[in-house]
Amino acid sequence: MSQTASSSAPTALVRQERSLLQRLSQNRNWLGFLFMLPAAVILILFLAYPLGKGVWLSFTDAKIGRDGVFIGLENYEWLLDDSIFWKSVFNTIVYTVFASIVKFAVGLYLALLLNEKLPFKALIRSVVLIPFVVPTVLSAIAFWWIYDSQFSIISWSLRHMGLITENINFLGDPNNARMSLIFANIWRGVPFIAITLLAGLQTVSPSLYEAATLDGATRWQNFRYVTFPLLTPIIAVVMTFSVLFTFTDFQLVWAMTRGGPVNSTHLMATLGYQRAILAGNLGEGAAIATAMIPFLLFSIMVSWFGLQRRKWQQGGSDE
Repeated sequence: MSQTASSSAPTALVRQERSLLQRLSQNRNWLGFLFMLPAAVILILFLAYPLGKGVWLSFTDAKIGRDGVFIGLENYEWLLDDSIFWKSVFNTIVYTVFASIVKFAVGLYLALLLNEKLPFKALIRSVVLIPFVVPTVLSAIAFWWIYDSQFSIISWSLRHMGLITENINFLGDPNNARMSLIFANIWRGVPFIAITLLAGLQTVSPSLYEAATLDGATRWQNFRYVTFPLLTPIIAVVMTFSVLFTFTDFQLVWAMTRGGPVNSTHLMATLGYQRAILAGNLGEGAAIATAMIPFLLFSIMVSWFGLQRRKWQQGGSDE
């Protein structure tokens, strides 16, 4: 009798476990949590922890090879009086705004063009993607040679056409260096925006254009009242990523100018690297990196409010 009772106890326990697993599998909330758990662990280990560690370092006087002590806002107070830091903030904003606007305009134009019936469309799309898939450092080296003060192909061409009398100092003059870096970033970033917007254009139903045309809409009106509103959610997402990538750009700038000449092309990312790694002031470099967070949060909020426009596409109303 005791053996029967002891054998039935594990059986009942197994049944309870199976019943619990069955209920969890049928509960969509728990199932979704279980699927997201591995991704959450990865994000915490490789994103949340380094971010928190960087913010903590910004409140210390840590240096390479020496643990720092808590000094409060001293690093940030130091940055407020640092003219090079404010120059990097100005350069970062100009670099991001100008490059993002041009990349969006050119990328949207290419997307609309590639959405038309063109010969060799697949080949053209592949060619458009080349600047984006080429490694950043390789692109930087190529542009470094294009902008060379002695062997620049641009200066050579302009001189042979009689438009200039001496070579252009692309990377030696502060203003020229800024514009040269912006152009290089535009060249790399346009394919990402163009291909993403092209994917969005493929989802627009041709019947909408047919109905608009029957109502007498012109090509511009089709774009203004059909294409652009339907692309708004995708534009919000792609421009947020574009702004984030541009604002935190490091490889292109560091490989081409290293912040020169005379700190005139330093972005916040490159200046933070110079102060933290090369100069060894981890606390100060972390403070510069942490100062980028408000700008990045602003970009994310712009994307969030842009995504709210999806409501009217789903039968709701904008709020």
